[in-house]
Amino acid sequence: MNESAPQGALLRPGMHPGPEQEEFMPQEKTNAMRILDRAKASYLVHTYEGGALSGVAVAASLGEDPGRVYKTLVTVGSPRRYYVFVIPVAAELDLKKAARAAGEKSVDMLPLKELFPLTGYVHGGCSPLGMKKAFPTFFHSDAEGGTIFVSGGKVGVQIEAACSDLVRLTGGTFADLVRES
Repeated sequence: MNESAPQGALLRPGMHPGPEQEEFMPQEKTNAMRILDRAKASYLVHTYEGGALSGVAVAASLGEDPGRVYKTLVTVGSPRRYYVFVIPVAAELDLKKAARAAGEKSVDMLPLKELFPLTGYVHGGCSPLGMKKAFPTFFHSDAEGGTIFVSGGKVGVQIEAACSDLVRLTGGTFADLVRES
């Protein structure tokens, strides 16, 4: 059955956009979308032009509040333990808070050259869903409740989904993770 989604509606697995939404759907599903489909989780796909923009620029191009658009950061603890942190695009990860959440003495940002081999994702297209291997994942506490935007697993693609679904599918937890301004 090929249903069409009304403008702005969350897509259910198996639903396809109507002709007016065609511009919002990527040519093919990403791993993140396939995971959401398998879990029968509702989500909406948003696309933007311009390549790997800053997170704040992505939010602006989508016409969304930067507080609802999240970035996925990968860190490394010791000895070579990896952690994923999902925080608002305008915020800065507090490495001490991140280490505390992960139960580590300290964590450092993963060097960019190691991102693709470790996760299967490139900078600007890193999703908390669908990495090559599951890593402990932490969402900033402000994400709890409602929907948030995260990378769809490809530069230019964002997924809007219920944070509860993202936490459930990543095995994630909530923690205070950002540096206070």
